[in-house]
Amino acid sequence: MRTIVVVSREGDWPLEIPGVEVVLAKDYLTDPRWIAERGLRAFNLCRSYRYQSAGYYVSLLAAARRQRPFPDLMTVLDMKSRAMVRTVDEELDDLIQKSLGELRSEQFDLSVYFGSNTARRHARLARALFARFPAPMFRAKFQRGTRWRLTSLAPIAFHDVPDAHRPSLIEAATEYFGRQRYRSRARKETRFDLAILHDPKEVLAPSDPKALERFRAAGEAVGFGVELIERADGGRLAEFDALFLRETTAVNHHTFRLAHRAESEGLVVIDDPGSILRCTNKVFQTEAFAQRGLATPRTMICDHVDTKLVAAEIGYPCVLKVPDSAFSQGVVKCRDAQELEQQGGRILEASELLLVQEFTPSDFDWRIGVFNGKPLYACRYLMARNHWQIVKRSASGRISYGRTESVPLDEVPKKVVRLAVRAAATIGDGLYGVDLKQVGSRALVIEVNDNPNIDSGCEDAILKSELYLTIMRGFLERVERKKAAGGPR
Repeated sequence: MRTIVVVSREGDWPLEIPGVEVVLAKDYLTDPRWIAERGLRAFNLCRSYRYQSAGYYVSLLAAARRQRPFPDLMTVLDMKSRAMVRTVDEELDDLIQKSLGELRSEQFDLSVYFGSNTARRHARLARALFARFPAPMFRAKFQRGTRWRLTSLAPIAFHDVPDAHRPSLIEAATEYFGRQRYRSRARKETRFDLAILHDPKEVLAPSDPKALERFRAAGEAVGFGVELIERADGGRLAEFDALFLRETTAVNHHTFRLAHRAESEGLVVIDDPGSILRCTNKVFQTEAFAQRGLATPRTMICDHVDTKLVAAEIGYPCVLKVPDSAFSQGVVKCRDAQELEQQGGRILEASELLLVQEFTPSDFDWRIGVFNGKPLYACRYLMARNHWQIVKRSASGRISYGRTESVPLDEVPKKVVRLAVRAAATIGDGLYGVDLKQVGSRALVIEVNDNPNIDSGCEDAILKSELYLTIMRGFLERVERKKAAGGPR
C-alpha cells in the first residue's frame, strides 16, 4: 500500500523516510492523479483540522476516495468532544494517576508522537490515548485537583513540536512507518485484511485460544490476511477491511467504541455496534419480541417494585434481570415478595428499569447459532450442578458451568430453530447466539446474544472447521459487496 504524508506547506515534514512521499494539501485536494489513486494511505499532518480547513478536507476526501486517512475525521471530531474526553478520562483513570502521580505541578501536557512519548514512564498512557484517538501527533492536557484529570486533546503539526522532542518524534515516526511497510509486505498476497479483537486475559472470553487459531486459519483459507489484535491496537483499525469481535461486548465499553469507529471507517464489523446496542439490553429485546409476537416467558418491565402485581401477573418464584448484563450476571431468582422487594430495590438503585420474568425451570437451554439470517449450529447448555442457571457463581467468586452438548441442526425441534431465526432477525443479520427453552410443548425465546461463545470442542463439535469457514466466507462476501458497491475504502 502506498503511503503519503500530506502537509500544509513546503518544509512542514522535513523527515526523509523510505517509501513515504510528502504531498502538499492543495495538490492532494485538486490534482486528478490523487483523486484516482487507489491503495493509498494518507497521513494528514496539516497545520489545522478545523472545520472546512484544508486539513479537514484531506481526511474527508480521503474517505470519499476510498483511501485510508490518518487521522480520520471521526478522530478529529472526537478530540473536540468534551463528552468523549470525559469518557476516556474515566476509563483510563487508574493509568492516568499512576503515570502522573509523582508530578508536583498543577498542569501537565503529554505529547504523543505516533503512539509514543519522550518519557518512558508515560509510554503506557501514550499508547492508551493513541489507541482511543489514532492521530499521528497530538497533545493531551491534564489538570490536577484532588486527582489528575484529562481536560483536552488536540492534534499538533510538526512546527508545534519543541526542538528537544524532535529526535524522539523522528525515532517514533521511523519505527511506525517501518512497521507499516513490514505489514504491507506480509499481506501483499491477500486481497483483504481481517482483524480479530480479543483479550488474552479475559476469563469468560467468547472463544478460547484454539478456536481463535481456527478462525485465523479459516480466514486465511478464504483469502484474508488475518491478525489477532487487542484493545491497545485500536489506533490501527484503518489498516484492515473487516473487524471480528471475539471479546465480551458492552455499550459503555471499548468494544462498542471500536466497533463504532471501525464501522464509520468503512470496515465490515461483526458484530456491528447496532447489534451490540440491541443485544446487551434486555428491555429492547422484550419490546422487540412482543412487537413481533414471539413466544417468551411472561415478562414485566418495571420502574418500581409492586409485589402484588407481580404475584398476579407473573407469580412466585420469579426472575429479576438487570437490563444490561451478560453471562447470567445481574439475574436473580426471588422466591417470594420479600426477596423481590430486597433484590428489586438493589437493582433499581443503579438502573431506572428492571425486568421481572416468569421462572421457567428446565434441565437445559437451547443455544442456536444464527449467522446471516440462517441457523448455523445448535447446542444444549445444561444447567450447572445443583443450580438453576448455566453459570453458577459461588460466594467466593468461583465459577462453574454446566455441560455443553452439540446437536446436529436436523435433530433440533423445528419450532425451536424457526423461533431462533425469527428472534435473531429482530436484531440484525450478524452472528448471534439465541437462547431458548422448551417448556412442555412450548418453545420460548429467552434472549439473543451478540458475539456468542464459539469454543473448540463445544459449539464446533458437529461442524468442526466448516463452522469457522462459514463465518469467514460470510465476512468475505460482505467485504466484496461493500467494495463492489463503492462504499468507504
